[in-house]
Amino acid sequence: MAPPAGQIRPAKYLASFVLIVVALYALVFLTGNGSAKPKLGIDLQGGTLVTLTARQEDGAQPSEEALNRARDLIEVRVNGLGVSGAEVVRDGNNLVITVPGADSEGAKGLGQTARLAFRKVIGQPVPAGAPPQTQSSTPPSGTASTPPSTPPSQSAGNPPPSSGAPQGRPAPNLAAQPSSTPPSSSTAPSSTAPSTPSAPSNVDPRVAKEIQEAKALRQSTDPQVLQQAALLLDCSKPDPLRGNDDLDKPLVTCDEKGEFKYTLAPVNPPKEDTQTKADDYSNYSRLTGEDISNAAANNNPNGTGYVVNLDFKSEGGTKWGAFTAANVQQAVAVVLDGEVMSAPTIQSAISGGSTEISGKFTLKEAQNLANTLKYGALPLSFDASEAQTVSPTLGLQSLKAGLIAGGIGLALVFVYCMFYYRLLGILTILSLALSAVVIYAVLVLLGRVIGFTLDLAGIAGFIVAIGITADSFIVFFERLKDEVREGRTFRSAVPRAWVRSRRTILSADAVSFIAAAVLYVIAVGQVKGFAFTLGMSTVLDLVVVFLVTHPLVAMASKSKFLSNSSLSGLGGAAREGAAHRATTTGKTAVKEA
Repeated sequence: MAPPAGQIRPAKYLASFVLIVVALYALVFLTGNGSAKPKLGIDLQGGTLVTLTARQEDGAQPSEEALNRARDLIEVRVNGLGVSGAEVVRDGNNLVITVPGADSEGAKGLGQTARLAFRKVIGQPVPAGAPPQTQSSTPPSGTASTPPSTPPSQSAGNPPPSSGAPQGRPAPNLAAQPSSTPPSSSTAPSSTAPSTPSAPSNVDPRVAKEIQEAKALRQSTDPQVLQQAALLLDCSKPDPLRGNDDLDKPLVTCDEKGEFKYTLAPVNPPKEDTQTKADDYSNYSRLTGEDISNAAANNNPNGTGYVVNLDFKSEGGTKWGAFTAANVQQAVAVVLDGEVMSAPTIQSAISGGSTEISGKFTLKEAQNLANTLKYGALPLSFDASEAQTVSPTLGLQSLKAGLIAGGIGLALVFVYCMFYYRLLGILTILSLALSAVVIYAVLVLLGRVIGFTLDLAGIAGFIVAIGITADSFIVFFERLKDEVREGRTFRSAVPRAWVRSRRTILSADAVSFIAAAVLYVIAVGQVKGFAFTLGMSTVLDLVVVFLVTHPLVAMASKSKFLSNSSLSGLGGAAREGAAHRATTTGKTAVKEA
């Protein structure tokens, strides 16, 4: 039989709260790397600073629109939910990224342009540093298959047998493949590279010339020039074509590890080639990152490590199916910013609009690649500076000052509660302590799951939330005093006071949560962290009030010792009620007389 309105079984509610605490701390200590500390923001623990210098293909100054778009995309990549504590600011034509901690490689990777393309491999890959005719080494493994729920349709690291000539139909303008003899000096890049035109004042001639010369050599439609490019390409040096390669032309490039060189077919037919049919996928995949609808990192279903699963849009899935059907037993390279991520062999046509990229990724590498592809390509290419360690911007002294301010505020709340509510004040202190226990575990888990970092703005949000939590207690306790003034006992007053105060508590917390949510949506930077912690504390306040404070008050009301009016702090309310009733009774007797 259910208890009357306002009557509860306190043990049941307290047991639920204990289970929540046990579950949270089990996740804290049994998951992650064993660390039970929340992540700290830049202002508390310092971080890593990387400057990204924008560059365009022609060496011109990037536009304001392109820079702002790049900054917004990087903020989405690094911040995720907007609470990781990272900062992305513009400094002229540069973007300065500061992330908490010492993850310099992760910070550099934020500037990756992430232009994905699928290119057919022409011939066989060759080891970096070896002449193009050397074919003895095995290229890096990779797979491109249907989703893990279906059997893989491509093999890893198994290029088709070949003497160096391409399989199937040759790409247009590449019918003559590189011979085993390097071309004469007449085909050297210096004779084929176009002269750099005079640049306007806002163009960096050095950058423009470097990119144009690399294109003339490594994206030539002349097979002999491509052979020379494969011979001269140094995979250990920075690639000027990173993010600047022309998708309508062939490409000579390296894999991401710098171990092999590839000659790749164009992604799209040349614009001037009017003979290519729209349904010709024997040489052109026509697939880029814009055809991808989603990307996610998962365990490799065919072995150890991790893969990135891609879901194509409707049109992209049609292109992928047509391309794989036209290139069975041919190798296809998954190219990210001009670098080959993997180059598997197509064993059969793949339909269904999904595939996967594998390249011996670690979990972090797979997650970074998936996020980069999912959030989109940057409108500019960037060169990353060396990572610099940044000391805490506010330092330990500011942290100590903030903690002291919070401690003083808590102490004043405790003193007030003990003086005004006595036993109920002790329950208030206990509820706040249990709330802090839950908040600490949630902070640790959020740091692991969404990268939440605690900074001084977040600490300020928690300090403000103390007042919101204490306000919920006060609403309940004052309603309880009102019931006692009306002549009810402590025990009978608790259920009635809870029913009448519950709606007020829910309304007040709803207003606070909405305010925090609106602030989070419209704010930027550290203000988001303040709004996030304020909203989170408001939600946890309801958990504590419903599962701890109300049950503890109900238990105290059933104890003869704890319900003593002088101990519970309700004696004054009882006396006020008795005096008011006596006065009212006296006035009524006089009127009747």
